[in-house]
Amino acid sequence: MASVPLTRLKVIKGADKLTLYQWNTRTAKHYFCSVCGIYTHHQRRSAPNEYAFNVACLENVDPFSLGDIPVGDGASQSIV
Repeated sequence: MASVPLTRLKVIKGADKLTLYQWNTRTAKHYFCSVCGIYTHHQRRSAPNEYAFNVACLENVDPFSLGDIPVGDGASQSIV
């Protein structure tokens, strides 16, 4: 995950496929792809002026080539 101010994130493809998930105070907004289920981005409760986004959802970006950073493997629920 990486973070940007709300004004700096723009979904340019697939916005019609996103599903919003909220609970409790409904301050945080979590978005998932309604087709495959991938977690794309969220607006944080702790920092509502930011979006955190899944770098692996960016076209032409290989998160494994970004260096020595933790990468979550959603299939096995582990950090690799």
